[in-house]
Amino acid sequence: MKKYGFNFQWIYVWDEGKSPLKPDLKALDFLVEMGFNFTRIPTDYRFWIKNFDYLNPDESVFEYIDLYLEECKKRNIHMCLNIHRGPGYCINRNDIERDNLWLDRVAQDGFVYQWQVFAKRYKGVSNKYLSFDLLNEPPDIGQYGMTREIHSSLIRRTVEAIREIDPEREIVIDGLGGGNIAMPELADIGVIHSGRGYQPMALTHYEATWWNGYKGLPVPTYPDLIWDGKVWNKDTIREYYKPWRDVEEKGVEVHIGEFGCFNKTPNDVALRWFKDLLSLYKEFEWGYSLWNFKGPFGIIEHGRDGAKYEDYHGYKVDRELLDLLIENRV
Repeated sequence: MKKYGFNFQWIYVWDEGKSPLKPDLKALDFLVEMGFNFTRIPTDYRFWIKNFDYLNPDESVFEYIDLYLEECKKRNIHMCLNIHRGPGYCINRNDIERDNLWLDRVAQDGFVYQWQVFAKRYKGVSNKYLSFDLLNEPPDIGQYGMTREIHSSLIRRTVEAIREIDPEREIVIDGLGGGNIAMPELADIGVIHSGRGYQPMALTHYEATWWNGYKGLPVPTYPDLIWDGKVWNKDTIREYYKPWRDVEEKGVEVHIGEFGCFNKTPNDVALRWFKDLLSLYKEFEWGYSLWNFKGPFGIIEHGRDGAKYEDYHGYKVDRELLDLLIENRV
């Protein structure tokens, strides 16, 4: 099954006293009506772990995830369960973690244990409906002491631990460097490799204040945006994905777990970029998952300057972007 869909932030960022959201059934119905079949659910382990006590999860919280899976199954939608913030690492606000996933055994043991718990809970659920995306967007090589060898060892250990419990579970691993760097050294473990679609960042993250590179950028244009020593157009994006195509030739399936454009980029610029990006995914026959469904990167009420919305079942839908998503499915 080629998987096309969206990221949903129902259990995404924990805060004191905050519970996960219930599944958005209206959104899931929209996906079905528009022919999408995939949801990626990024999670924050702090919803079920308190005070870094990694080996004692509050499993009652998982009833929310059970419900997400149940509602997706009802609609023949695949759910990809992702740990976005894990013990000792998150690409956002990593400074609030007590431990270091790359250097501290306690964090590594806790990380593996989380996936063992999920493997036991969902053992027997068909891969048609469920996959495990182990860790969202590992850091750049050398950051937080992470090396390819450390990362490879942790991923292999985690995959083995899951498969001891549920040998057939479909597993996904994100590229290094925020999902951008392909991992040929892990082409032999029978997992899906998940890439990203945020290049060039000067276009997709223009005025995105959480990204350190946003300061001083001019209003983006496309094609032929000059950034990071390159002139960005469709050929440049194709070249960016060459390492992923090379890994694919080793028999690995590639999926784009996240892509999108922040709403400060002019809409006409964003649409030209989306058209090139999505046409490459269609050419490569890669599935993809937009970040996000509703919000500043989504197709619903994203607020991008110059966008035209169509009222549909109570949603204000960017119809031009939706059409591009639909047209570039295989």
